[in-house]
Amino acid sequence: MTSAQTFSPSHPPETLCLLRLSALGDITHVLPTLRTLQKHWPETKITWVIGKTEYQLVKAIENVNFIVFDKAAGLSAYRELGRQIKQQLNGKSFDVLLHMQLSIRASVASLAIPAKIKLGFNKARAKDMQSLFCNRQITPASTRQHVLDSFLEFPRYFGLEPELRWQLPVAQAAIKSIQNRLPTKKEIFVINPCAVAKSKNWRNWTAEGYAAIADFVCQQHNMQVVLTGGHSQLEKDTATQITGLCKVAEPLNLITATSIDELVAVLHLADMVLAPDTGPVHIASALGTNTIGLYAATNPERAGPYNHQQYVVNKYPQALLKYNQKTVEEARWGERIKTADSMTLITVDDVKQTINRIIEKQS
Repeated sequence: MTSAQTFSPSHPPETLCLLRLSALGDITHVLPTLRTLQKHWPETKITWVIGKTEYQLVKAIENVNFIVFDKAAGLSAYRELGRQIKQQLNGKSFDVLLHMQLSIRASVASLAIPAKIKLGFNKARAKDMQSLFCNRQITPASTRQHVLDSFLEFPRYFGLEPELRWQLPVAQAAIKSIQNRLPTKKEIFVINPCAVAKSKNWRNWTAEGYAAIADFVCQQHNMQVVLTGGHSQLEKDTATQITGLCKVAEPLNLITATSIDELVAVLHLADMVLAPDTGPVHIASALGTNTIGLYAATNPERAGPYNHQQYVVNKYPQALLKYNQKTVEEARWGERIKTADSMTLITVDDVKQTINRIIEKQS
């Protein structure tokens, strides 16, 4: 078996496959790992097996061969993956596979990806039997890491010094499309109110809270509010509620009205973004936009907007104590509070104070 020591900063592999299918936020967390690989191993041919929606976020990145895995296709998705891998490798194996997703779906997909080294998470962190699909494990100093830092353990395993660069592409056509829809020349305050639409979602703040903040930034800071989001009924209903509750603001509702490219463009053009623990909060942070994350149901130290942790409204410790009767130190890393009531611990004043802090810092 090929040893891990075969590859090093001065001895790169010829081929490497990165397996991370989803989700949008986690894909942004993978980017520093990709940039680390590209800096230290510029001649290595990199393939990224990625989900269909997530591909739209990174498709313009250069010098990466993307293979799209469409989970909606069922079993045929695995057959198609195997066909593309076989065609690309022509009977050979990848030198390295970075298995960066803890899910049965991803592990089954990894069976179609031959590689001399299959590097996965360490056993303390691995879930869904991932260890059975890998022959090497990362060796982090701690398991209590931000998700992005846990991903950087993969290149660090080979002695590569991490690069904290994202370089998320923003399509110029999408920027023009969004600029044509913005009604004013005011500064832009984006509210992305909903996390992923699931039957049991505990990460969303209240429509009343968002409406109050929309009125505040409109009246006190003369900003144009823009609502962003996906196509779920929950998001549509939430946008209707927020707009109906606004007393002063007239939000531009772009929920259901943007492609992934256009969503990225909105977050790029924004002066400030407000969102719970969901993909756009991480995309905005990766773009360098001032980002306010709303966290109570999940731990921002593990999954907050990486570049803007100082602007997180963090009520996770209070929620953990109130609903799970634990301190952050006592809770397992990544423990969630499974009640929507936890987010009501975040007050409108909490958010206003954070907005003012950002504005004061810029003035």
